[in-house]
Amino acid sequence: MTEYQGKAPSAVTFHGSWTDFAKIALPNVLLTLVTLGIYRFWATTRERQYLWSHTRFIDEQLEWTGRGMELFIGFIMVFFLLGLPLVIMQLVINGLVFQGQPLLAGIIIFAMIMFVFYLTGLAYFRALRYRLSRTYWRGIRGGSDDEGFAYGLSYIWKNVVAAIPLYLLYPWASMSLWNERWSKMSFGPYQFQSDADWKALMKRYLLFYLVPFLLFVGAIMIGVSAAASGAGGTPFSTAGGVAAAVMIIFGVLGIYILMPLAALLYYSKFMRVAIGALRIGDLEFDFTARSPDWILYWLGNLAIWMLAYGAAFAPFSIFIAADPTQFAQQLEAGESILSFGLVIGILVAIIPIAFASSIIRYRRWKFFVVHTEAFGEVNLDRMTQSTTQSASHGEGLLDAFDVGAI
Repeated sequence: MTEYQGKAPSAVTFHGSWTDFAKIALPNVLLTLVTLGIYRFWATTRERQYLWSHTRFIDEQLEWTGRGMELFIGFIMVFFLLGLPLVIMQLVINGLVFQGQPLLAGIIIFAMIMFVFYLTGLAYFRALRYRLSRTYWRGIRGGSDDEGFAYGLSYIWKNVVAAIPLYLLYPWASMSLWNERWSKMSFGPYQFQSDADWKALMKRYLLFYLVPFLLFVGAIMIGVSAAASGAGGTPFSTAGGVAAAVMIIFGVLGIYILMPLAALLYYSKFMRVAIGALRIGDLEFDFTARSPDWILYWLGNLAIWMLAYGAAFAPFSIFIAADPTQFAQQLEAGESILSFGLVIGILVAIIPIAFASSIIRYRRWKFFVVHTEAFGEVNLDRMTQSTTQSASHGEGLLDAFDVGAI
């Protein structure tokens, strides 16, 4: 019997670099652009191969065995099994409205919303199942024999229950779904277990929940105070104008700074509690990222997006600067401003944005790996290959609903 004890910080490590990753990401962006998006499935596979192969768990690196064709087949299946029926149902709804049957049209719309909501939950489940089934460690993979259909129903009713008391039970719903999703997964012969307590999230959630109300009350109080003081030396001619300006500024700062910060504090706590309650066999996990770590992480992402959009806007600036008078005249006359040069500019603008998306995916993976710790023992004599089913296609629903496995 051989035993390995995994202790932080060496249990889970990442040894990649963004410069090496960029050598994969940039060609991926260019090839995806040239193929009108078709290559992105193979681009995703190349990214994951790099990220997995540069992640080491205890004494062995991970291996990603998924293929681009699997993701492409998953996308095609969702397009024909979900996309086309939804388009047809939209046409049916329009026909019913024109025929004077709005009640029946409303029933169909509600059924469609519930169906899409159900499929969103199914997408969460199957994305995780697929990724575990294509993740290998020492030749052992993960997966699940559960198809996820019951989880889709749980996703609906738990979110509905959470919404009834004005979403005050959202922490219960999200943590309960996390526990249910992971408890149906396995790796090798071992079943994952998760019993995270949602009550540990309530203080952070109430802070986030109350921020909009506090912003509203604060804006009114500041506006009333500004109106009462008069603020005579400002560009506004009346105290009412000053009050309105102060309330708008306060509201904007609250919406774009205080609310995201409160949401980040909640999410930070959620991940620590959720991952900290996850275990498999004799292994237990922990997540060490605190709120300051998350803030720095998101500020870095924000800086990357700002640089990307700045680079994307540059071609348009050059195009407009080349003949600003003609461009303004075309806008005033309502004429089309599309030209060969502008179309090329649009295509060029896509490159930095798509490249930034890849770099942020790299940063997300590294952030989670660096802050994940594992404690316990791995008995290699008991490690056998997983007998769970392995899907032949990839994350079509994941792409359709833009959700993540974690």
